[in-house]
Amino acid sequence: MVPYRSLLFVPGHKPAWIDKAAAVQPDAIVLDLEDSVPEDLKVRARETVAESISRASDEHPDIEFLVRINGLSTGNTGADLEVCLVPGLKGLFVPKIETAMDLAKIDALVDHFERRNEVSGIEYVVPIETVPAIWNVREIAHGSPRVGAVIGPTAEHADIAREVGFEWTPGGLETLYLRSRVLLAIREAGVHALTGLWEKVDDLVGLDEFARSGKSLGYRGMVVIHPSHVPVVNTAFTPSDTEVDFYQGQVSAYEKAVAAGDGALRYQGLHIDKAHYDKAVQWLERAHQLRNGK
Repeated sequence: MVPYRSLLFVPGHKPAWIDKAAAVQPDAIVLDLEDSVPEDLKVRARETVAESISRASDEHPDIEFLVRINGLSTGNTGADLEVCLVPGLKGLFVPKIETAMDLAKIDALVDHFERRNEVSGIEYVVPIETVPAIWNVREIAHGSPRVGAVIGPTAEHADIAREVGFEWTPGGLETLYLRSRVLLAIREAGVHALTGLWEKVDDLVGLDEFARSGKSLGYRGMVVIHPSHVPVVNTAFTPSDTEVDFYQGQVSAYEKAVAAGDGALRYQGLHIDKAHYDKAVQWLERAHQLRNGK
């Protein structure tokens, strides 16, 4: 999956909001059919989302479009997929997954509707939203070849806060174990690590600190709910020129040392050997993806 820095949610029944969302250049826009759409509007919202993807994916080729479908327990999942798997759709935001079997059920539906609707390559973003999902996150992360990203749980008022019962703080210590547990499963599975959610719409300073804290833990992108959050999050998760110069210099210094017959050296006051070199190479590969159009 593309290493998204920012995924911006737009209610699926409000297509006029898409162009405003695209203007701030998120890496992906998630058209929502779940929580932000009233029950009596969901049928029409499916049609609106399908129409929006067909239009917006052509008009905004640098942005990828996903759909958050309704969870399996709602009975709406199949209808969502039947209508919304259209050309231009890149992936699904799949809520309320608690076991690998849940993913297998989604896979069966997606396989069917991909063939029927002549769509291919659909991947999943899987949020970890419940206590069973936290316990089963390792099997979930490995549960389908379509899983491209998993979201580590932290939010002030969303599902995970209700499920676990923690009292949210900006520092996030109350979810550090949860996010760390999920992150290890993500890294083992080799999928993209996302975090979220910052709910204080007008507090951009707090958002920046929150995003950078997630990055320091090992997350590489974030779900956002307001257009003003996108530039802050993109900047936080984009490697800086200073960081790039440091790692490029480290790689060059190590390669010169090896050519001279040395396996270790001092670089900017640091001890450097092959382990540091390997990390630098990997870091630069990811930086290149993020800084050069993913």
